[in-house]
Amino acid sequence: MTLRRLAPAVLGLALASPAFAFDPAAMNDSERAAFGDAVRAYLMENPEVLVEAIGVLEERQAAAEADNDQVLVETNADAIFHSATDWVGGNPDGDLTLVEFTDYRCGYCRKAYDEVSQLVESDGNIRFVVKEFPILGQQSELSARFAVAVLQLAGPDAYEKAHDALISFRGDITLESLKRLATDQGLDADALLKRMNEEAVTAVLRENHRLAERMRISGTPTFVLGGRLVRGYVPLEGMRAMVAEERG
Repeated sequence: MTLRRLAPAVLGLALASPAFAFDPAAMNDSERAAFGDAVRAYLMENPEVLVEAIGVLEERQAAAEADNDQVLVETNADAIFHSATDWVGGNPDGDLTLVEFTDYRCGYCRKAYDEVSQLVESDGNIRFVVKEFPILGQQSELSARFAVAVLQLAGPDAYEKAHDALISFRGDITLESLKRLATDQGLDADALLKRMNEEAVTAVLRENHRLAERMRISGTPTFVLGGRLVRGYVPLEGMRAMVAEERG
């Protein structure tokens, strides 16, 4: 068989079977050059082979990333699902936990907000945990500090209302706007603004950032659903499908 005919056959075997071993070192210089030319010519005539190979590579990479993410979830499960500093909503006794790393100034977090709410409410058996993860600047930091302070001083019901208000807030987040928000919700604004700068609040955000670093989370929203790490926004029907898969 000539090298020109051999090249496509070798390439096909390599694509079909990762165990196939082909050693160009066994060739002399002229044979390697001829083989390279033959492979190039074949790929130029059959570019769909490259598309197929890239598709296989991407599938393998996605599978490896999913496996790695599952290990990260298992390794950090206690901090993800059972931190005493997090707000827990939905059904606290639900059969499946959904955790969201969120930033109040994140457009996709705001887009996901209504859909996550619909998912949790319509399902009725999801335990929902919020991780304050401010990464988009000073206004994100102020918002998260305010939310954590509300949870610590006023409790989970007040936090839920503050969370809803912050995620839908359209103006600039400043100390003055937060003071007005607190007053509108019947909270002690001065106490909350003081608490925002205390170590008790700082410690919560610090631990969330450390957890995100261990989990290789760099964007929002990021979800943990059961044993699955979901990076980025997912439409409602997609989340429902993942919930069904996790339960299945």
